[in-house]
Amino acid sequence: MVGVGLVAETQTDAERRRVLIAEDEALIRLDLAEMLVEEGYEVVGEAGDGETAVRLAEELKPDLVILDIKMPIMDGLAAAERIAGARIAPVIILTAFSQRDLVERARAAGAMAYLVKPFQKSDLVPAVEIALSRYSELAALEAEVAGLTDRLEIRKTVERAKGALMTTYGMTEPQAFKWIQRTAMDHRMTMKEVAERILAETAGGDVAEQPAS
Repeated sequence: MVGVGLVAETQTDAERRRVLIAEDEALIRLDLAEMLVEEGYEVVGEAGDGETAVRLAEELKPDLVILDIKMPIMDGLAAAERIAGARIAPVIILTAFSQRDLVERARAAGAMAYLVKPFQKSDLVPAVEIALSRYSELAALEAEVAGLTDRLEIRKTVERAKGALMTTYGMTEPQAFKWIQRTAMDHRMTMKEVAERILAETAGGDVAEQPAS
């Protein structure tokens, strides 16, 4: 395998993550804001409807937007489509148990993750980190290739390579992606080339010692 050690991963710098919340129920919005602040995130804006959420997202350029599905004027799915389509920020969708059938629509609208109500802080932080990580991955892949077809093909290859690293070395998903990205940069290769080499070597049993963690 490409011989580059894995630099120790640290927790995401939560204090630098700016979050916009859109939820029409004031109590839920308050609880959500308190949880985020307790975990070190900065709540830069709050909205009670989707239209205001889109406007604030355009003005504030947050690192993350959390949207409830059912809101007045413009619902969360429509707002997510606008925000994600403009590449403003990753989106997390809030949904009730009865709205599970809307999860696929949320993904189609560009949501990176979703939270099912009622949720706890232990559910919130992983969803935030997953959304930020997936958004970062997509941005990196989009920067590497221009064509949609090529981008989807590369994403599939990188996803398989991440899985191989996770299985072989016990990495987390973000660690695996960052390893691929860093190795590509250090060796002046594309992420697709690194991913293909990982897949070839893990399939053939020709794997290096576990990268330092």
